[in-house]
Amino acid sequence: MESFSSKSLALQAEKKLLSKMAGRSVAHLFIDETSSQVLDELYRVSKEYTHSRPQAQRVIKDLIKVAVKVAVLHRSGCFGPSELALATRFRQKLRQGAMTALSFGEVDFTFEAAVLAGLLTECRDVLLELVEHHLTPKSHGRIRHVFDHFSDPGLLTALYGPDFTQHLGKICDGIRKLLDEGKL
Repeated sequence: MESFSSKSLALQAEKKLLSKMAGRSVAHLFIDETSSQVLDELYRVSKEYTHSRPQAQRVIKDLIKVAVKVAVLHRSGCFGPSELALATRFRQKLRQGAMTALSFGEVDFTFEAAVLAGLLTECRDVLLELVEHHLTPKSHGRIRHVFDHFSDPGLLTALYGPDFTQHLGKICDGIRKLLDEGKL
């Protein structure tokens, strides 16, 4: 007997369509204003750090694609009970990372790249486990690309250094607002 599921087909089409459209204008349809501002600052930091506009655009585009796909999977009820527990663990780790990043930005001389990089690596591993059976290896590569980029100790050290003070301030303001609103 042939196994056909219109729900599964619709979900595949939705993920494919969204992955093709993951640009700045479409991101504003799925991502709130504060998150968009944080992403814009992360783009600027990446661009200045790598000295490569295409590389910075690629990492932010991959981030948006992954965020939208995970949101679609969650909204569509594709995660089982054990996966929902992983999703909760991912959210807790992401929140912990955000609070740590905020603390490092607000309290002078507390920054430790290894701590923040470790938290981001843990987030990456939990997210990969969460989407292991739902997304393609290409999407898994996007997740690795995004988290490996932002957990780079050199990038983190530059971000918390004197040359990126303005960017860090805007990122911290956005993270604080997202935490206050319960979105992170």
